[in-house]
Amino acid sequence: MEWREEATVLRRRPHGETAVILDVLTASHGRHAGVVPGGISPKRAAVLQPGSRVMAQWRARHDDQLGTFTIEAVRGRSGLMAGALPLAGLNAVTALLCWALAERDPHPALAARVEGLLDAMEAGRDWAADYLRFELRLLEELGFGLDLTACAVTGAAEGLAFVSPASGRAVTRAGAGDYAPRLLVLPALLGGAEDAGGPAAELAAGLALTGHFLDTRLARQMIGKPVPPARDSLARRLVATLP
Repeated sequence: MEWREEATVLRRRPHGETAVILDVLTASHGRHAGVVPGGISPKRAAVLQPGSRVMAQWRARHDDQLGTFTIEAVRGRSGLMAGALPLAGLNAVTALLCWALAERDPHPALAARVEGLLDAMEAGRDWAADYLRFELRLLEELGFGLDLTACAVTGAAEGLAFVSPASGRAVTRAGAGDYAPRLLVLPALLGGAEDAGGPAAELAAGLALTGHFLDTRLARQMIGKPVPPARDSLARRLVATLP
């Protein structure tokens, strides 16, 4: 069994005295693990940094084996290590992907979004909204996408203000009625009809929305493990950077 494809390094773990187990994200093979012999050496370790773009060749005698990787450098992302915020972003993205994605289950659209997000982080662009949409895409890819197109009560496509924490469907203020305090705010950042009160409040509302479903749908229903702490740590940092 063998394949060769560009990939992004997600994490590395010691294996024996000199090897590492590497997790990478590919478009065609999803999150995939393999052993890199000699991966602990300083020369190889520089190529195997999380976030780096590599050419990965995987080999195994049988498909159900861990297999081994031959790794070639394609492009480093040193800018991800240049500050506390991009590093926190990298840690959150890689932790969520390793936590949520089943191994060898391809998600090409999600992989493409991850590449765009990491590029934005490394370039120092404003990537907070991109990160929020990454979390939405992750939920969608795993079968828990939110329906933010029309009101679950009235069917209206305009004036959407809330999201049901149970169904994940949008609701207008009129449709919410007395139940509004029990619903999650849909910020204008995600197509909501009302401004939540400035950039920081908008982002906080969006992250509270996705965070609720990461916890209730993925952590509790599907994975059985809590959301990685790196995610909430990043959420706090992102909100604190905005006015």
